Amino acid sequence: MREYWKAFVDFFVSLRLTVALLALSIVLIFWATLAQVQLGVWGVQAKFFQTFFVLAKIPGTQIPVPVFPGGYFIGGLLLINLVAAHINRFKFTWRKAGIQLTHIGLIILLIGELLTGLWQEEYQMRLDEGETKNYSESYRDNELAIIDTTKANYDDVVAIPDSRLDRGAEIQYPKLPFRVVVRDYYPNAALQMRSQVPNAPESLATAGIGPRIATTPLPLTYKQNERNLAAAYVELIGPEGTLGTWLVSTQLLMPQSFEYAGRTWALSLRFARNYKPFSLKLIDFSHDVYAGTDIPKNFSSRIKLTTVDGQDDREVLIYMNNPLRYAGLTFYQAGFDNDDRTTVLQVVHNPSWVLPYISCGLMSIGLLLQFGLSLVGFNRKHRAAA
Repeated sequence: MREYWKAFVDFFVSLRLTVALLALSIVLIFWATLAQVQLGVWGVQAKFFQTFFVLAKIPGTQIPVPVFPGGYFIGGLLLINLVAAHINRFKFTWRKAGIQLTHIGLIILLIGELLTGLWQEEYQMRLDEGETKNYSESYRDNELAIIDTTKANYDDVVAIPDSRLDRGAEIQYPKLPFRVVVRDYYPNAALQMRSQVPNAPESLATAGIGPRIATTPLPLTYKQNERNLAAAYVELIGPEGTLGTWLVSTQLLMPQSFEYAGRTWALSLRFARNYKPFSLKLIDFSHDVYAGTDIPKNFSSRIKLTTVDGQDDREVLIYMNNPLRYAGLTFYQAGFDNDDRTTVLQVVHNPSWVLPYISCGLMSIGLLLQFGLSLVGFNRKHRAAA
């Protein structure tokens, strides 16, 4: 039994395991870099790094099989290898204090990267000058919003994530007096007026603006400067029968309204929203360019931050490399529209954002300490020899 335990420990503290994992990491990064052309940044992260195994489908089938270790697998083994080697081999002495701090910093860095991959959320907030918002929107995820707008002072919203909008799916929610049946769903589609599309197939929509619009499915895009615009045909069915089939799309900016059961409803497919207990108002947007060119030099947003309880009511200037950090969120100046009246803020929620700073600080101190102690020891030996 002791021999098996020794072999088990020797495997995880082995320097060969470290070298093998580093080699696998190089291959994984190189492969992911090539695949980024087809999958984009988010697709590469999901397929190669935020997974235990890289999956590929058997030719001619839809069966996925693991073909290579993923980022979680390699990173997890590297973390175990480093911690095990640290516990098994190293003993704390002042001469090795620098190495100890460097290793601790590296361990914190690996843990921070893992937590970032698990917890980090990214949204964006678009604001026109004078506009106020208390929510940000997802880059990639959508939701079907069914809104009861009967009350004048508030809206009662039921948001259905796009992960449930498969063709043929039936959704019944207690707050809704009708069922939602998904007749078709397109992750990316183009919309045109039917008069502009000769020989357009008959529309599935029977209500709202849908009968006048032709929907053309498009392949998913992974380019950084392009966005997938989803569309769906959803049928609403009450106890008495169908209420009609509606075309909803992220390209249709205005919700479609209808009356049912003595209440007024609005229906739309929109980018998933993340509401906050505070609001931001864009007071002014500034955009500077280099003289004689259209190249952006600086752009900044003067924001008014207001909380619901009124305890926080202040103005903040957000510009490049000077984000707003508030309520666990970080608001970066990410872009703007060409009219110079609309700002685009990147909103990041990352509870582990401080860990990389701690890690870099510990590794820097550790390396300086280690090289400093080595230099002192070298000088002593040199003087003694002289």
